[in-house]
Amino acid sequence: MPDSFVHAHAAHCESGVMSSLLHHHGLPISEAMAFGLASALSFAYLPFIRINGLPLVSYRMPPRAVIKGLERSLGLDMRFETFRSPPAGMDRLDALLDAGRLVGLQTSVFWLPYFPPDLRFHFNAHNLLVYGREGDEYLISDPVAETTVRCAREDLRRARFAKGMLAPKGLLYYVAASPVAPDWVRIGRRALARTARIMLAPLPLIGVRGMKLLAWQIERLPLADGGEHARLYIGNIVRMQEEIGTGGGGFRFLYASFLQELAAKTGHAALDGLASRLVEIGDRWREFALAAARMIRGRDALSPPALAERLRALAAEEGVFFQSQHRVQRAWAP
Repeated sequence: MPDSFVHAHAAHCESGVMSSLLHHHGLPISEAMAFGLASALSFAYLPFIRINGLPLVSYRMPPRAVIKGLERSLGLDMRFETFRSPPAGMDRLDALLDAGRLVGLQTSVFWLPYFPPDLRFHFNAHNLLVYGREGDEYLISDPVAETTVRCAREDLRRARFAKGMLAPKGLLYYVAASPVAPDWVRIGRRALARTARIMLAPLPLIGVRGMKLLAWQIERLPLADGGEHARLYIGNIVRMQEEIGTGGGGFRFLYASFLQELAAKTGHAALDGLASRLVEIGDRWREFALAAARMIRGRDALSPPALAERLRALAAEEGVFFQSQHRVQRAWAP
């Protein structure tokens, strides 16, 4: 296994893991294709979920959505196992590796020693691949790392069985049978329809409506305390967008690459036009983050209403975009 596995650096852990896992089993799929086929692009403003006392803002579907979405879309024969006992979970991992399996794991970033100390935080849904072991060390392909890394048994045990929100419970997964090449038109149309449905959902916290609600909340941030709470609130949005995963703009660029690849595989040229428009929207997200960062750092005057207006403009752009994607998908002959 160690000699045949090829490590690949990726922008995001879950889509990167699935791309490498499928490529290893004979189905070469890029990270962008994995992300797009799983309909992982989204937006959610979830004030009832708090991180450090601030509401969760997400730019993608929840953890495991890429893995489960690809399993569904591609009809993959995958196995998922969780464990009550850490020793049982580690023994099972050893057995699979000794049998030549490439194994995916859900872990906590905080307990992975190859992450720099300032990048470790209690996030329990980081995915990586284990492709072998030597003595008391595991050979790991972490998609966010430039090269393969090693991890001691005890560190990996802690990372797999960390407590708290999204606790992994030792989750491991692997492909049980080699996948077959899909009907790209059929699964592409389904993926486009699912993503548009999510982004245009008639729910106040999700998709375009979620962006509008967040803009409303930003606009009403109080400045009576000198803007301290507003800076924390806005800083949390920027951190969720630009520092955790690939963020708002980055996920839009990843999905745009998916549209381009799907156009190349199917010959449906309208997808190229959608990709170009989404790249422009991704640029607007980056401009939003930059404007927010400048206000937080005091380089520009703190103005929550100005940021809210930018976010409303983004919501309008994404609303038009996903309506267009829906029309393109419906007009695309099966």
